[in-house]
Amino acid sequence: MPTCNDTNIHPATFLLASIPGLGPDRLWISIPFCLLYLTAILGNGLILFVVKSQRNLHQPMYFFLSMLSVTDLGLSASTMPTVLGVFLFNAREIDIDVCLAQLFFIHTFSIMESSVLLAMAFDRFVAIRHPLQYISTLTDSRIGNIWVASIIRGSGLHIPAVILLKWLPYSGIQPLSYSYCLHPDVMKVACADTTPNSFYGLFIVLSTLVLDSVLIVLSYILILRTVLSITSWRERLKALNTCVSHICATLLFYTPLISLSMIHRFKEKALPESQILLSYLHLLFPPVLNPIIYSIKTKEIRKQIKKIFQNYSAKRFQCEY
Repeated sequence: MPTCNDTNIHPATFLLASIPGLGPDRLWISIPFCLLYLTAILGNGLILFVVKSQRNLHQPMYFFLSMLSVTDLGLSASTMPTVLGVFLFNAREIDIDVCLAQLFFIHTFSIMESSVLLAMAFDRFVAIRHPLQYISTLTDSRIGNIWVASIIRGSGLHIPAVILLKWLPYSGIQPLSYSYCLHPDVMKVACADTTPNSFYGLFIVLSTLVLDSVLIVLSYILILRTVLSITSWRERLKALNTCVSHICATLLFYTPLISLSMIHRFKEKALPESQILLSYLHLLFPPVLNPIIYSIKTKEIRKQIKKIFQNYSAKRFQCEY
C-alpha cells in the first residue's frame, strides 16, 4: 500500500520498474528488447506493405491480417519508449499524464487486438461454412465497419477508466511494477478508495476479453462441426489448415493473459517474477511472432515476401555490376 498523508498529496510522479535482480545487467537485457521491437516493426510493416501492394491479396482474410498488424504495431509503439528508456538509460520517472496516456493506448490496442482476433474467427467460419457467400458476406464496407467498431470499442471503454484514475489522489513518487503503465498497477498506488475503478476495470475485462474469447471458442466449435461434416479427409485437413495461423495468434494473445489472471487470483502461491514475465510476454511476443507465424503458414504471404526479396536482390546485383 502507498504511504499517504494529507500534506503530501499532489500531482504524482510514478517510478517505473526494471526486472528485479538485474542490477548492472540491465544494459545487456536491453539488447533482446531492442531486437524484439525491431523484429515487430519490420515484420508487421512488411505484412502491411505486402497486402497493400499486391492486389491479389485484397481479400477479407488479408484485410483482417492487416488490422492485426496495425494493432501489433500500436502495442509495440505504446510500450517501446518507456521500456527502452528504463533498460537503456535507467529513465524510470514518468509524469502522471504521460503514464495515463500510455496505459490508455496499451489497453486500447489490447482490446482492439482481441476484437480483430474475434473478427478473424468469424472470417474463418464464413470461409469454411459458406465459401460461396464469403466475398459477398465480408464486403469491404463491412470490414471497414468492423475496424471502426473495434477502434470505438477499445478507446471508448478506456476513456472513462483514464478519467477515473486522473481523479484519484496520489502521494509523492509511487513505484510501479513494470517498465510501462497499466491500469491495475496505477490504481493500487492511489491514496483513496478504488472500488469504482476496480468494478469498472472488471466490467471492461468481462465485456471484451472474456466475451471475445468465449465467442472465439464458439466459432471454432461451429467450424469443427462443419469440418467433420465434410466426407473427404483431404478437404477436412485443407479447411483446418487455413485456421492454424489464427489459432496460434489467438493462443499467443490469450494464454499469457489467462495465466496472469490466475496469478492475480492465487497471488500468494505465485512467484513475483512469473507475473512480470507473463506481462512482458503478453505485450511483446504477439507483435513479434504474429507476422512470423502468418509468413510461414500462409502460402500467398510467403510467396509475395519471397518475391520482394528476390526483386530487391536482383536490383542490387544490377546496381553493383
